[in-house]
Amino acid sequence: MDIRHFRYFLAVARQRNFTRAAEQLGIAPPTLSRQIQDMETELGTRLFLRQQREVSLTEAGAALVIEAEATVRQFEFAQRSAQRAGRGDIGHIELGYVASAVYSGLLQKQVQAFSRECPDVSLNVRESPMAALPGLVIEGRFDIGYVRSPMTLPEGLEAIRLDAEGFVLAVSSESWLCRLPQISPAHLQNETFILPEQINGTLQVAAQGGFAPKLGPQPGGLVAVIALVSLGQGVAVVPESVVGHVGLPGVVYRGIEGGEARSWLSMVYRRFEKSAAVARYIEQVRNR
Repeated sequence: MDIRHFRYFLAVARQRNFTRAAEQLGIAPPTLSRQIQDMETELGTRLFLRQQREVSLTEAGAALVIEAEATVRQFEFAQRSAQRAGRGDIGHIELGYVASAVYSGLLQKQVQAFSRECPDVSLNVRESPMAALPGLVIEGRFDIGYVRSPMTLPEGLEAIRLDAEGFVLAVSSESWLCRLPQISPAHLQNETFILPEQINGTLQVAAQGGFAPKLGPQPGGLVAVIALVSLGQGVAVVPESVVGHVGLPGVVYRGIEGGEARSWLSMVYRRFEKSAAVARYIEQVRNR
């Protein structure tokens, strides 16, 4: 027997008539009768008492109805689950990000849009050190990563370029720089630079000022960077999106005159992604 036999059996049990059940199923009455007889032969018991116009369930048939209904429901649920998983409607995504993806508001916008479209896909969203994030995506510990570019990606990863932004200078409120009406790159040549995870902005500002930067510590996330600035350990070139989101006592954010340095967020993912849910997230971001 297979699931088809259960469906035939339930149709007859509900209609109490082979002709009506056959019409409902879209098959010929003799075919339906033969399938039910095959079931009875395999089970070794009668399922229906046949009368001229109607049939009624035997005790064995009444017992089978309960289990057959449960079996058909479970089979249909399994079918729907497989179809939904194949479309990416259900599943799980591990998502890693750097802090500036949150400060910019981009991560919230994209995650919330996806969750509205696919509410049954669970997302585990965690902050991660940027240097490690691409490798963690390759290893499968994350499915998607939000990083700050430009950066070199390992073989096997692709990236979608997202929002770009400029840089500002985080400086101690007691620094002599705060007394300047405008701060140019040349003013920074004797400063120690606290380095965020993405140092491209620091290098570009130094290049614009025509000097080799004096590199200080690289403590990790942006909050740690700005904490060192608040302690008077140096200045930091940080993304504009930090302003208004990370405020520490003793820290001032200033624009950099003529600053042309830019960076952008990127979403990285495996080139040959197999998960339909992950592929659906990638497609949504690509088509945003």
